[in-house]
Amino acid sequence: MKLSRRASLASVTVTIAIIESVSTLAALAGANHSAAPQWSVEVKEVDAADVNIAPDFKVAIYENLLEELVKGKRFSAVLRSGDQRAKDIPGLVILKTTVESYTPGSETKRAVTTVAGATKLKVRSQLCTLEGKVVFERVVDGNVRFFGGNLRATHNLAHNVANALKQASGLRVGRERPAGQGS
Repeated sequence: MKLSRRASLASVTVTIAIIESVSTLAALAGANHSAAPQWSVEVKEVDAADVNIAPDFKVAIYENLLEELVKGKRFSAVLRSGDQRAKDIPGLVILKTTVESYTPGSETKRAVTTVAGATKLKVRSQLCTLEGKVVFERVVDGNVRFFGGNLRATHNLAHNVANALKQASGLRVGRERPAGQGS
């Protein structure tokens, strides 16, 4: 009887191992059939241009952009500005972000009324080739109208930029396209 229990336990263990390996293989096979990201992006520091924006907002926009681009999985690699690895990565595009307008808000006013105190940001986002050719450009807004801290506008903005870039299908950047990719 003890041998039978051991055999049953071993059989269950082997069955579980087989199921796990089949699941892993199926996931890998599915991953190979899905459209893998073909571009990498280097995110340049946010340019405030002539807009009077606090440095913490510029940094928050930049950091939130990095986070949202990684989460969005649109790019095979997301690099910070000045990353030394960028020069060796095929299919690299540059994301430039320029602040076009900024309206500071008030958390206190937002807490009291729904019509005042909104924090508003508007940026121009450009994907450029290494030669500087703009291959995608969009003006994107990020706001906090009701609840949340003023820096929440930077998160909303980064999320909206990442969504705009997801919709940028069929980018054609000439020779930066990785070898083996269709034109």
